[in-house]
Amino acid sequence: MNDGPLIVQSDKTLLLEIDHERAQDCRKAIAPFAELERSPEHIHTYRLTPLGLWNARAAGYDAEQVVDTLLAYSRYSVPHALLVDVAETMARYGRLRLAKHPVHGLTLTTTDRPVLEEVLRAKRIAGMLGERLDPDTVAVHPSERGNLKQALLKIGWPAEDHAGYVDGEAHAIELREEGWTLRDYQRDAADSFWYGGSGVVVLPCGAGKTIVGAAAMALAGATTLILVTNTVSARQWKAELLRRTTLTEDEIGEYSGARKEVRPVTIATYQVLTMRRKGVYPHLELLDARDWGLIVYDEVHLLPAPIFRMTADLQARRRIGLTATLVREDGRESDVFSLIGPKRYDAPWKDIESQGWIAPADCVEVRVTLPEGERLAYATAEAEERYRLASCTAVKTKVAQRLVEQHRGQPTLVIGQYLDQLDELAAALDAPVIKGDTTVKERERLYEAFRTGEIELLVVSKVANFSVDLPGAEVAIQVSGSFGSRQEEAQRLGRLLRPKDEGRTARFYAVVARDTVDADFAQNRQRFLAEQGYAYRIVDAEDLPA
Repeated sequence: MNDGPLIVQSDKTLLLEIDHERAQDCRKAIAPFAELERSPEHIHTYRLTPLGLWNARAAGYDAEQVVDTLLAYSRYSVPHALLVDVAETMARYGRLRLAKHPVHGLTLTTTDRPVLEEVLRAKRIAGMLGERLDPDTVAVHPSERGNLKQALLKIGWPAEDHAGYVDGEAHAIELREEGWTLRDYQRDAADSFWYGGSGVVVLPCGAGKTIVGAAAMALAGATTLILVTNTVSARQWKAELLRRTTLTEDEIGEYSGARKEVRPVTIATYQVLTMRRKGVYPHLELLDARDWGLIVYDEVHLLPAPIFRMTADLQARRRIGLTATLVREDGRESDVFSLIGPKRYDAPWKDIESQGWIAPADCVEVRVTLPEGERLAYATAEAEERYRLASCTAVKTKVAQRLVEQHRGQPTLVIGQYLDQLDELAAALDAPVIKGDTTVKERERLYEAFRTGEIELLVVSKVANFSVDLPGAEVAIQVSGSFGSRQEEAQRLGRLLRPKDEGRTARFYAVVARDTVDADFAQNRQRFLAEQGYAYRIVDAEDLPA
């Protein structure tokens, strides 16, 4: 028995005692191959998964390094079966390799012929492969590079991609560092991406993912296509690039519902690229409009299915995905791995908070009780109506009013899912509201008024969940959400995490109806943040200041 900080269990969970003197060294050592599942106060839970181990192999780690790390830090003896499984799982990666070929363009080769035979007989893969060039090599059409990687991962034989990248059209981009400096973790994240080739950077909301994107662009020095969630985000990216880099206004184009500009750096919305007309995607020519050297995927965890298909065609381009959480409610994390690339950099939220780069947050669940009449209506409603009834109770409006009054003078967001509820809240609070049908011009006007302090209260729908920069926000009051979405909860808290003056703490309230599916969904929504170390206090609405 060692005095190590880690307990390695036969179910492939790793328990890290964070108060141990060697905990920080251990966390850094296991981060490349173990997936962080939960990080509450004292014990952090990691898990060994095939995807995580293949991620490590893609980043240059081998099984011997993983085994040595587990043995070095484990308090108790490590189960032998687990060590064997680690070695055998990691050995599956790299037995198949994609490589360039002077005649056929692309080939799939193997160091283990039976594996290739197994793959050749897989129905989902057969149509992607061409002629057999020799016993260990088969031709692959270059356009199938992404689809093949995706399919091979699903059958448990992830391919090592050695086919490389085209350089793309060169375009000079440099960071300006007058008045600011690239933080160490931002530089490390950009470097990890660049030297890895392609992949995903995971950083908390408010930690400067856009700046990491800009640093990656400077490393690439090439024409860049940036894909973002909405037009407001596109314009914020443009403003940040103008502030942080040597790019000029004329070098940056916006490709959205409002504008169709293709320039050396083009910022496009997922929405316009996935727009269909008569079964076709009319804007896909943007992908071929220039010889792009880099593709940036903002909020990569939100990639719509059509973008996955497009990404399969972009395998010859360097790709970086940016996100606060790789959690996908549809379970397609493996598609992100195979089509964008492995996770290249990850920083726990609490680590960045401890360095002072994001604000500490107090998370409070305020529980309300439905009035008798509403309880009866809820009890007799169809299952699909119950969440709406519980979410939109008028009691929540009264609670929101009391919380707004309690925090008068602090920039506050009231966030919800249902549009009629948001209209009622806006009227009750005498506050402007931003919804899906609010024009981009009006959204930008209201966001700017909130940033400058002209208004201190804003009611917003889920359009404000992602990529909206509201650095002054100090309080958020959530009255309803997208069912049990952990991703959304993290993004909503993220609106508050820009550092505050004098180190003030952000306040995040979730107003929840007890004894309903609203409470069940709230537990699931909070899970990701609890895993990041954010503890929710529970208070009764009756105990709030009047």
